[in-house]
Amino acid sequence: MKVLQKATKTQDFCRAVRAAGEQLGFVPTMGALHRGHLSLVERAKQENLRVAVSIFVNPTQFDDREDLQNYPQNYDSDQEALRNAGVDLLFLPAYDEIYADTYRYRISENKMSREMEGAHRPGHFDGVLTVVMKLLNIIHPHRAYFGEKDWQQYLLVRDMARTFFLDTEIIPCPLVREDDGLAMSSRNARLTAEYRRTAPKLYEILSRKGSAEEKRQELLRAGFEVDYVVKRNGRILAAAVLGNVRLLDNVPAN
Repeated sequence: MKVLQKATKTQDFCRAVRAAGEQLGFVPTMGALHRGHLSLVERAKQENLRVAVSIFVNPTQFDDREDLQNYPQNYDSDQEALRNAGVDLLFLPAYDEIYADTYRYRISENKMSREMEGAHRPGHFDGVLTVVMKLLNIIHPHRAYFGEKDWQQYLLVRDMARTFFLDTEIIPCPLVREDDGLAMSSRNARLTAEYRRTAPKLYEILSRKGSAEEKRQELLRAGFEVDYVVKRNGRILAAAVLGNVRLLDNVPAN
């Protein structure tokens, strides 16, 4: 696995892959990798001859500085996992490499990005869309893979790629769960033992029959702080907090 930190060298590597006629898949991450991330890598390997992964904890998508400071970072174990998974390229940039402009230029969407996550995390999706656009322009993959746990993010990235006529195909991949149903997330490691026992109830409650409001009330009774439970495009999406850990999940509407 080649590990590169500079955008220009990464572009050169990826250009050589494309020049050789080899399909290139890409998985953008913020590290602290778990089985969900590795399922994206596995899908990318199935559909492409070469696979690139990025690890970059993107500060512009954090509306809470404490959340950014507490975000888990496990670079050594992440690199080992990616090597074992057969990844060809790891792009590991520093902040100044991605934001040489100090975030003067950014991508904004003025409808869906203001709902749900966007309503509770002002500026979050500006940061997400901006960094994804930068990464897609650096890697220029044939396909890029995004997990369905962050359903709203996937839709926004997909629509951005279409809007700006990018030739990268944005591929959604199924949400991966722990054995007890909790959606896999790097933030799960920050749950206390007590909250970790409660956390699977988010999926359990969302999966029951009933309206979004009925599910919201059930979550409140179970001890969650609830930011939202909404039905959109045939799915129920929710964000709820245990302690200081914010959990996202979504299920097909029943």
